Amino acid sequence: MRTGDELAPLVVPITRTLIVAGAVASRDYQDVHHDAELAREKGSPDIFMNILTTNGLVGRYITDHFGPRAELRRVAIRLGAPNYPGDTMTLTGTVTEVDGGTVQVRVLGANGLGHHVTGTVTVALPGEEER
Repeated sequence: MRTGDELAPLVVPITRTLIVAGAVASRDYQDVHHDAELAREKGSPDIFMNILTTNGLVGRYITDHFGPRAELRRVAIRLGAPNYPGDTMTLTGTVTEVDGGTVQVRVLGANGLGHHVTGTVTVALPGEEER
């Protein structure tokens, strides 16, 4: 693993079920994450994904690549364009730093409107003796 290495993309279909289930699972009961009519009344064209679901998808992306024993040490993300039902988000990542068993990855999640999520994830990898 070296600085500049790219992770394989992860394509995530953004379904209404994913948005609502993510909000409920994270106890985010804001109506804009489950009630399309109220979301429209507040100026949104539809319900949209919450940051906790996005955070979970970013974590999944990293552990899918590095394996289930990888430890997420730091996840720093920022949201941009909303994830609406019917769109697709593609997560991509680039290794920006390698320090022993710790790797930093720059993550980008893009959808049809632009960049949904940007950020960095620091992940500790299991030692060779544990693999």
